[in-house]
Amino acid sequence: MVSNQLSPSGWKSIKLAEVSSIKRGAGSQYLQYTDSPSNETIRLIRISDFLGDSPKYVKKTKDIQRFILEKGDILIAGTGATAGIVFEIPDKFSGLAFSYNAPRIRVKHDTDNKFIGYYLQSSNVLRQQKALFTGNAQPFLDTKAIGGFKIKLPPLSEQKKIAQILSTWDKAITTTEQLLANSQQQKKALMQQLLTGKKRLLDENGVRFSGEWQVSSLVTVAEVTMGSSPKSASYNESKIGLPLLQGNADLKSRLSAPRIYTSQITKECQPGDILLSVRAPVGSVGLSQHHACIGRGISAIKAKQYNSQAFLYQWLLWFEPKWEALSQGSTFESINGNDIKNILLHIPTHREQLKIASILSVADKEINALKQNLSSLKNEKKALMQQLLTGKRRVKVDEEAA
Repeated sequence: MVSNQLSPSGWKSIKLAEVSSIKRGAGSQYLQYTDSPSNETIRLIRISDFLGDSPKYVKKTKDIQRFILEKGDILIAGTGATAGIVFEIPDKFSGLAFSYNAPRIRVKHDTDNKFIGYYLQSSNVLRQQKALFTGNAQPFLDTKAIGGFKIKLPPLSEQKKIAQILSTWDKAITTTEQLLANSQQQKKALMQQLLTGKKRLLDENGVRFSGEWQVSSLVTVAEVTMGSSPKSASYNESKIGLPLLQGNADLKSRLSAPRIYTSQITKECQPGDILLSVRAPVGSVGLSQHHACIGRGISAIKAKQYNSQAFLYQWLLWFEPKWEALSQGSTFESINGNDIKNILLHIPTHREQLKIASILSVADKEINALKQNLSSLKNEKKALMQQLLTGKRRVKVDEEAA
C-alpha cells in the first residue's frame, strides 16, 4: 500500500561506499581460459553474459578464488558502451567468478541489497554517471567513483518495502517478456509451416487447400520500385514536398517514420506499400504509412492484381534473415534491383494467400499487444521508481517490520 507523504523524514544522504564494499573482478593476469567446463574450471561472469553472450570458463586457481560472487551481490558495468548498467546476480551465479570490467557491489547486512540495486538504476545515479562520463572518449567507472555515488537511504524496513513493490513490477515485466518471446517463437514456427506449404489451412467451406504452389519471381507478382536519393539541398524540416524515407533508420516498429522532408521528388511510395531496406542492414521490412519519396536505401513493393499484399508482407518477413547471403560488398552491404526482383517465391492461389495472411496477421496483433503492454509496464515502473526512490511518495510499513 502506498501513501502520499511528501517529506522523506527519516531518510539520510550517504555515499554507496558507506553501506557496501566494492571490488573489481579478476583481471587478465588471473585468467586461464579453457574450452569446456570441468571439475577444474569455474565460470567467469562478465557483463556480456547478461547481454546474451556464450559462457566462458577459466581454470580454478588460488588467485581466482578471491573473485567469487555471493547471493545478493550486484554487478555494475565498469567500462564501454554499457558502463553504469546494473545487474543483480541471480542465485545460479552464486559461487562463480566475476571479471575485471564487472565491479562487484556487496551490500552490508544493515542495508537491503535489492533497494540499493534499484537505486543504482535511478535517475539520480544516472545523472551522477553522466557527469563522470562527460568529456571522456571511453566511459569508465573505477571503484572510487562507484563508491562515491550519493544515495538517499530510508530506514531498513522502508527499503525492504520499496524493493518489494518494485520487484512486483519486475515480475510482471518478466512474465510479459516471456509471453512475448513465446508468441514470437510460435509465429516464427507458424510462418515456416504456412509460407512453405508444409501446413495447409482450411478454406471458408472447411475444405483443406490443395494443389501445387506456383514458383514465381517477385517481379512477376509485385511492382518493385527502387529508391533514388534526391539532392541533399532539397532536404528540409518545413514539410515542403514529401517525407523522405532513406533507409532502415526511417523504419520504426516496422512502420515508416520519416525524419525529414524533400522538395525534390525522385521515386515515391504510397501508404500500404511494403518497404524493404536495400542497404545495411539489408532486408529489413516495414509498411509505409506515408505518401513519401524513397531514397536509394529503400525499395517499395506492391502486389499486383490477384496477389495479396498482406501475404507478400508476411513472406518478406519470413525471408528477412536470408537476405544476408545475397548482400554484396565488404565495406557496405547492399542488394540491387535484380536481386530483389528475381527472388523466387512459392505462391498459392489468391484465396489461400488471404487465409495464410489472416492467420499470421492475428499473430502479429497479439505480439504488438504484448509489446505495448511491456512498454507500458516499463514506463509505469520508471515513474514509480522516480517517486519511491526520492521519498516523494512514501510506503506504508507494517508495524512488525518497522
